[in-house]
Amino acid sequence: MIKKIFLLFLLIVLLLLAAFLAPNISKTDKGVEYLLVPQNATLNSILDSLNKKESMYFPFSFYACTRLTGYDKNIQAGRYKLKPGLNNLFLLNNLVKGRQLPLRITFNNIRTKEQLCGRICEQIMLDSATLYKLLNDDSYLEKYNVNSHNSICLFMPNTYEVYWNIPANKLIDKMHASYTNFWNKERIQQAATINLSTTEVMTLASIVEEESNLSKEKPTIAGLYINRLKRRRHLQADPTIKFAIGDFNIKRIRHKHIEASKASPYNTYIYTGLPPGPIRIPSIESINAVLNYERHPYIYMCAKTNGKSGHDFAVSYREHVNNANKYRKAMNILGVK
Repeated sequence: MIKKIFLLFLLIVLLLLAAFLAPNISKTDKGVEYLLVPQNATLNSILDSLNKKESMYFPFSFYACTRLTGYDKNIQAGRYKLKPGLNNLFLLNNLVKGRQLPLRITFNNIRTKEQLCGRICEQIMLDSATLYKLLNDDSYLEKYNVNSHNSICLFMPNTYEVYWNIPANKLIDKMHASYTNFWNKERIQQAATINLSTTEVMTLASIVEEESNLSKEKPTIAGLYINRLKRRRHLQADPTIKFAIGDFNIKRIRHKHIEASKASPYNTYIYTGLPPGPIRIPSIESINAVLNYERHPYIYMCAKTNGKSGHDFAVSYREHVNNANKYRKAMNILGVK
């Protein structure tokens, strides 16, 4: 009888050891797999995720080990690598101790805060509404020396390593660190030379970027707008009207568009100086174009005609009117409204 009890006990021990130590993560044809554990996830929801991925040999053994250890009450949210051959003990240790791997997030070609928050939160656990709320909270943003109009400046276009479950405030801290690193003493001095703050440089760079995708003419456009700022003239930048209206598909800015957006501080046909914040996240290239703008006498510019890209620049209003008339005629022929 004692022998039978001993053998039974030994069998139970061996089964437990096998449950904890035997490889339980399988190799799939999908490449590297990750387990995403949201905040307050249940053991059943985690098992559902594992079953959908078909990445576990014996899901029940994982369930049993988790319940036996009581680890189901201490699992941490995060993104965990499911390495083939991993056993239940190592996986549980990772889940309880939050041993997750960071991922890389990117964002580019962003115009609005809504778009920014959506793009970022597609890649991590964070809720876009939570991030958007902080980026519009002036009292919260004060410590970063930005406000709800220019908080988008903190998000320098780059690739960042973050944890999948990073909180909104920690994400903004990380973005601010990158922003501070970019705006070193040399760049701050360059901005001061043209009487602009760092956020004002980025605001102007955002207009330059919307005006042209040609690298060679960006410093020229930046110089033109700086000439207008120095002379206290309206910038009359068409992209700011599109931003004010919220329609980036407008092909030709007309009087009706200027009138429709006359209450917006982003309307640079009505209000002098720079708008209160960027109209997109500018590229590093456009920021540098402003900091190293071309010195010239141009005050006016108009898109080229005859299918050519870029702009015609002018010093006198008469020359600009001639360029503008050519452009209007070309647009009318093409039927662009």
